[in-house]
Amino acid sequence: MQFIDTHTHIYLEDFKEDFSEIISKAKEENVKKFFLPNIDAKTIKDVRALYESDPKTYYPMAGLHPCSVKEDWQEQLDQLRSELDTGDYIAVGEIGMDLYWEKKFKPEQEKAFLEQASWAKEKGLPIVIHVRNAFDELFELVDQINDDKLYGIFHCFTGTNEQAKKILNYGGFKLGIGGVVTFKNAKLDKALTDIPLENIVLETDAPYLAPHPNRGKRNEPSYIPLIAQKMAEIHDVSIEEVARITTQNAKEVFGIDE
Repeated sequence: MQFIDTHTHIYLEDFKEDFSEIISKAKEENVKKFFLPNIDAKTIKDVRALYESDPKTYYPMAGLHPCSVKEDWQEQLDQLRSELDTGDYIAVGEIGMDLYWEKKFKPEQEKAFLEQASWAKEKGLPIVIHVRNAFDELFELVDQINDDKLYGIFHCFTGTNEQAKKILNYGGFKLGIGGVVTFKNAKLDKALTDIPLENIVLETDAPYLAPHPNRGKRNEPSYIPLIAQKMAEIHDVSIEEVARITTQNAKEVFGIDE
């Protein structure tokens, strides 16, 4: 049995003191590979350094998180584009829209998303989408650019059944499911009951959104089986089956064959 954590920020300061222990615990829980979404032009060096330390374990992405879209967004994009052109990145991400904290940079978020999505199409890479309090706005953008070259993951999906089906109807996307599915009040389990596992990948989004019973604590990749167990309950299959299908899904989306 093998799991992949398809979205984890283990390169952040939160994990510096006990990094080796965190990875050992994850591997004991059969989490063997870690996909690293980038945040901004500063974090990309840490993403790249972790990848270079063990390219068969850590897989890097390059992108500008929507919450990092500020006055200098174009300058950051130029730096990240240069990095994408010179590095061995598996995806453009994480990118998208987030209107939870403020809407001041909404136009810039839209431009940044469209520009980065065009990079992915040009390079034949998947995109990893972050969306919070902005499903309708993000859907409008995807509607504009969707074609057979646009594919990837809607990460940390917490939407409705209707939104899940709209995403899947685009044709090239899977849903990234994390710790929120274990939260009783989130009702995400009900939104996923008729969504086949073939459309799902697993993620932690560590250090954020730890699954029950660790909610409120620092999240880490070793908690992936807690998410997988919940998905097994929702779909009435074994956790081994969840591991097999979601791992295969992740490898297919990100073009990994080992």
